[in-house]
Amino acid sequence: MPQSLHLLGAHLVFSTKERRPWLSFAIQQRVWAYQSRILQNLGCCSITIGGVEDHVHVLCHLTKKHAPMKVVEMVKKDSSKFVKTLGADFGTFQWQNGYGLFSVSPSQFEVVRQYVLNQAEHHRKEGFQDELRRILNKSGVAYDERYVWG
Repeated sequence: MPQSLHLLGAHLVFSTKERRPWLSFAIQQRVWAYQSRILQNLGCCSITIGGVEDHVHVLCHLTKKHAPMKVVEMVKKDSSKFVKTLGADFGTFQWQNGYGLFSVSPSQFEVVRQYVLNQAEHHRKEGFQDELRRILNKSGVAYDERYVWG
């Protein structure tokens, strides 16, 4: 095949350090927009970002130019630096070390997009830990709870 074709839908989930509620409603849109720009600059597309005070959900089509791990690293590193510029109260802001990255089939992309956009409503019914357990189990990911929340 003379052409390289690529469509890799991904749902990325990561939280603030110790799941502290750093991401108040007042800054969420600025942080999501900044993260979206990082992803665009890396070559990712179809980007939807949402979340609540202690974690972020990103839905996008990953680029073929960078390994997924590198994309996650850049989003977290660069957006952490950005959050720290939002005021003296954010000087010690950090993302938690780990993340969850799940493939999304084209047939489910819109369903996941709506899920990401409705995080505030969703979390009135389900906490972050239960949400992540459900996503991990649905995706068939083996995990050890001793290392997921630390």
